[in-house]
Amino acid sequence: MLAKKNRILVHSMLFLAMAVVIVGCAPPGPRALLKGRKLLDRGDYDGAVAQLKTATTLLATNADAWNYYGVALEHAGQLADASAAYQSALRFNHDLVEAHYNLGCLYLDENKPGDAKTEFTAYILRRGNSPEGWLKLGDAQLRGNESTLAERSYSTVLSLNPDNPEALNGLGLARVQRNKTHDAAEFFAAAVQHHPDFAPAILNLATVEAEYLHDNAAALDNYRRYLALTPHPADWDAVNVLVQNMEQLPAAVAIAPAPAPVPTQRQTPPPVESHPVQTESQTPHPYVSSKPQQTYHYISNPPPETVRVAPEQGIVTTEQPVTTTEVTSPAPTSSRGAWHRLNPAHWFSSSSDQNYTNNGVTPLPSANADNAAATTPLPKPKIIPPAPPTFPRYLYVSPRKPRPGDRTTAARAFVQAQDAQQKHDWSAAVDAYQKAARIDPSWFEAQYNYGVMAYDLGDFSKALGADEMALAIQPASAGARYNFALALKSSGYMTDAEIELKKVVATDPNNVKAHLALGNLYAQQLQNPASARTEYLKVLTLDPGNSKATDIQFWLSANPP
Repeated sequence: MLAKKNRILVHSMLFLAMAVVIVGCAPPGPRALLKGRKLLDRGDYDGAVAQLKTATTLLATNADAWNYYGVALEHAGQLADASAAYQSALRFNHDLVEAHYNLGCLYLDENKPGDAKTEFTAYILRRGNSPEGWLKLGDAQLRGNESTLAERSYSTVLSLNPDNPEALNGLGLARVQRNKTHDAAEFFAAAVQHHPDFAPAILNLATVEAEYLHDNAAALDNYRRYLALTPHPADWDAVNVLVQNMEQLPAAVAIAPAPAPVPTQRQTPPPVESHPVQTESQTPHPYVSSKPQQTYHYISNPPPETVRVAPEQGIVTTEQPVTTTEVTSPAPTSSRGAWHRLNPAHWFSSSSDQNYTNNGVTPLPSANADNAAATTPLPKPKIIPPAPPTFPRYLYVSPRKPRPGDRTTAARAFVQAQDAQQKHDWSAAVDAYQKAARIDPSWFEAQYNYGVMAYDLGDFSKALGADEMALAIQPASAGARYNFALALKSSGYMTDAEIELKKVVATDPNNVKAHLALGNLYAQQLQNPASARTEYLKVLTLDPGNSKATDIQFWLSANPP
């Protein structure tokens, strides 16, 4: 163990040394970006804002820089500017799922569940196996009073991460919304059983027992259990007043439950600031949501199958010289940030600002605890299985093969597009490719490159149109059909993307990229592990040294047949 720690220390020292060299030698834009990231990790948010503002000025089209800038602004309390920064990141790279996630969390904090749901849906379309994405989507749906949809999202979390306390707590809150309080108590109890120090579920269980089940003894036990948590939750004083009032009542006198939440009520009662002696009718029974630690996502991870056309020296007149390369980037890194306050429904109020840890419970003595545990088994929660995924269908244009246009004039626009591409002026490049394709619609290379550039800039509607035109010119082009499938996938047309990728592998059985893209589609969006396994094994057979081989092997081991 000591040797391992020393090795990690040496690696860390080497990394820091390399970082110092990189900072000293890097151009101003990347240097400011690196400094801003370091300041974020240190918690110097004002300093990070200054550095990342410089980075976004010098790297105006760098989506990652804008995403980092949004994180720093949000930490600094500049929420409007943070929202604008995340939206800028998505404007330059609509596939930057980390920016979708961060923007969704910001919308939740601003009580915009509809907007948050849109962002989290975009996130899970590309990270279908992410429990945190499904959990956040469930929170947004719950706060928007879509309890049935929220239950399905939380159930998906449990299928990916069994016994997840936030998901169990969310299912309980959804059942309260639907007035199924017995089921809600079962979910809260399951969360407490698997995570005895999970404060939201303890308080929610006590509240349901007091308000709806009228089991005051059980409610009092759970309120005491909540008060025994260390460190104390933020609303410890208010709950302590409630317990004192309950203890003063005779055992035979039932506690009058607090009024049930009113669905149309948007304001929750303020927390108790002082400590007056309250009667039972004045005693609040708070509900709290799960408070998972907010994970800010920093580095983008584009789909490994993205195709980019390399700039060429001359005019391309046939498909064969068109060179394609895969876009790769470093694996995403994430940093734990501030806890996000989630109120999943307008009548729930959060009660704790403390971290959830595994060592925060002080057990309460109970003379008959063992006997009760032996004779009263915990009810099994009724979990709604996740519904099969359904996706919209693409309305194919199916254009006819276009007639030739003015190739000479189109060639001038094509050269301008390539020059702009070499200068990283992406907007000018896509406009010039579009112009070339418009002047001579029959020019395959112009349509092809126009589709690729539009995809890279996140304009999927233009990419779909250009790809269909390229296929109308050359229906047998595996590259154009592959690009078409990627644009369909990014637009949410998963079923049509599957159809197009299957056409690619049918005509080109050794196309590794198409098999990999099809495997990813089955594993993530279509939730078809059997078909995903078939495609992934094909990738390993055709290309054992593939850059994704390790990830594929990990997935195969985690998803046995």
